[in-house]
Amino acid sequence: MSTTYRNLHETRHFKLLKEQRIPSLRELLSPERIKGASVPMAAGLTYHYSAIPVDHTQLGLLQGLADEMEVTSSYQQLLDGEIMNTGESRMVLHHLTRGQLGKDIYEDGVLKKEFYQQQLSRIQDFARKVHNGTICGSTGKPFDTVVQIGIGGSDLGPRALYLSLRGYAASEGRTPAMRAQFISNVDPDDAAQVLEDIDCEKTLFILVSKSGTTQETLTNRELVFHHIEQAHIPGLDPAAHMVAVTSRTSPLAQDSRVLDAFYIDDYIGGRYSSTSAVGTLVLSLAYGAELVLDILAGAHEADALALEQDITKNAALLDALIGVYLRSVRGYPTTAVLPYSQALSRFAAHLQQLDMESNGKSVNRFGETVPYPTGPVIFGEPGTNGQHSFYQLLHQGTDIIPLQFIGFRQSQYRRDLKTDGSTSQQKLQANLAAQITAFALGRSSEQPNKHFPGERPSSLIIGQQLTPRSLGALLAHFENKVMFQGFLWNLNSFDQEGVQLGKVLSQQLLEGSSPDPVLKAFYDLLV
Repeated sequence: MSTTYRNLHETRHFKLLKEQRIPSLRELLSPERIKGASVPMAAGLTYHYSAIPVDHTQLGLLQGLADEMEVTSSYQQLLDGEIMNTGESRMVLHHLTRGQLGKDIYEDGVLKKEFYQQQLSRIQDFARKVHNGTICGSTGKPFDTVVQIGIGGSDLGPRALYLSLRGYAASEGRTPAMRAQFISNVDPDDAAQVLEDIDCEKTLFILVSKSGTTQETLTNRELVFHHIEQAHIPGLDPAAHMVAVTSRTSPLAQDSRVLDAFYIDDYIGGRYSSTSAVGTLVLSLAYGAELVLDILAGAHEADALALEQDITKNAALLDALIGVYLRSVRGYPTTAVLPYSQALSRFAAHLQQLDMESNGKSVNRFGETVPYPTGPVIFGEPGTNGQHSFYQLLHQGTDIIPLQFIGFRQSQYRRDLKTDGSTSQQKLQANLAAQITAFALGRSSEQPNKHFPGERPSSLIIGQQLTPRSLGALLAHFENKVMFQGFLWNLNSFDQEGVQLGKVLSQQLLEGSSPDPVLKAFYDLLV
């Protein structure tokens, strides 16, 4: 039976949540609560919420809200292939790239699960042939570098995942099969910087555009082709150094200037595409098939746990509900994602797109304006760098900004040294524990500038080590959190009309067809 979608403010449990007394973190926090307020996640991760101002009453109401709005039923409908992207009348199938949890889904007689498996198999076969030299550059030299050309979801997620696993691969003795680089910005300096650092004869380029028409990506392709041609190396053929990730119906699928094409489809949005060919091709080339399969396994395990109706057993749902509570009941407009892991240096950038492009909406699934706050502003930076940057505002600024910490007990490279009685990893963990405590409890002082008000809420995801499997689980956790929040806010989290207007106007300027004098005046300032 289909879920009956309605706005958050129309539900009984949302109204009850707004009526509740707000518990103080100073009252709530104790060693017992810190040990007990946690939910197991996939791949050995744990979600801790002891420093979130919710007690048993609020937790009960959040469970009631999830039940009242039937969010896990909506998730099951998504997995079963119902139309969930209402703005574009499309299914939402990114979960299927890492395993099936719903009904068999067909399109034109093709089982979608088999389609995605076929693409993954083709990718793994292609990567093996590149690694063993069966496929090499046009001058006979083996490929040792892969450069992904894409923007938005074609860059942010794959780049974040690649950077997240460099240390793991090194520590396991798996020297990356290929070095990966990324070109995304249409600013020519982005491409120029990468091209200065590679040997074109040994480089394979991946051109990623689902539509095959993305302006920035196609522009960067021409920059790359021009660079290769200007090298004037006998026998060097740019087309033999480029593959595409695109849809079957896009111009790139039949482009004579690509060596091969791997396919995605319209049912996977860019920001949800890291476990599709968009991410698995570059990661398979860089690290090998086994590591990619571990990422997918961790994500699939997290997807399965997200079906649990009990919020004390479903970390993604509880995280989503707490986020809605902090945003729509408490009114906090911003959330900081703070990984205490240098490997996750670009993970917050990926989450910015995932969250804000999905739930940065002011109209519901039916095009009606919603009367409550929806998606927060997301930003972040790894600790401890952030402590010496923007934590001042987090501690003593006029706005309360909820925090999501991520930490691991072990480093990836496992190269450490004890100084002043402790290792670098111990210092990192001490800083993380200190920040959570300082944000929650604060410190009184007679000097106003040294007074820390505390009562800054935070959650913590902790694991033993950042591995491919735990990375996949972490990725899927946030994808599912954002999905659940969209259901709770009654939004369509799977379209992104907000990115289109600027594209249209810029194209009009470049074609000389813009009738808007204001637009033309701004452009004239820049050229």
